Amino acid sequence: MNERLALGEGYSLVDAHMALLRAFQAQKALLRPYGSKLGLASGQPRIISYLAAHEHATQREMAEFFGMDPASVSRMLDALERDGFVTCEENPSDRRTKRMVLTEAGRAVVRPWDERCAHIDEVMLAGFSDKEREQFASLLERARQNLTACRESEASRRA
Repeated sequence: MNERLALGEGYSLVDAHMALLRAFQAQKALLRPYGSKLGLASGQPRIISYLAAHEHATQREMAEFFGMDPASVSRMLDALERDGFVTCEENPSDRRTKRMVLTEAGRAVVRPWDERCAHIDEVMLAGFSDKEREQFASLLERARQNLTACRESEASRRA
């Protein structure tokens, strides 16, 4: 974001959004091939990780956590089930919903995926002090909260 462009002159190429997008794309370029090596398609590792941390989760819970359309989560879960990484079971507290559970194959990819993510975190944060790492995480969370509040505000004005 060294270069400054005015609105109407390509500002979106040098704004905070683009800086975050470029960092995300660089991270994704290092993680996606590893997910493929584990037999996982784009987006699926986060579902596997969520299920490892929140056993017996519902599609709705995952959609809310990731801020995703439930139909997108459903398609990922269908593919993960077809590939043998997750299985679906009855929800004893609500018969209208199903709970997803990792299979042995799903549990087998959690540790290697987590290890790769930890390595990429270290690469990404190289040269950051512990305090800077905490600040960076805090700033990203604040930005997410600001954007979520804006989205909710705009949605309520449309309603």
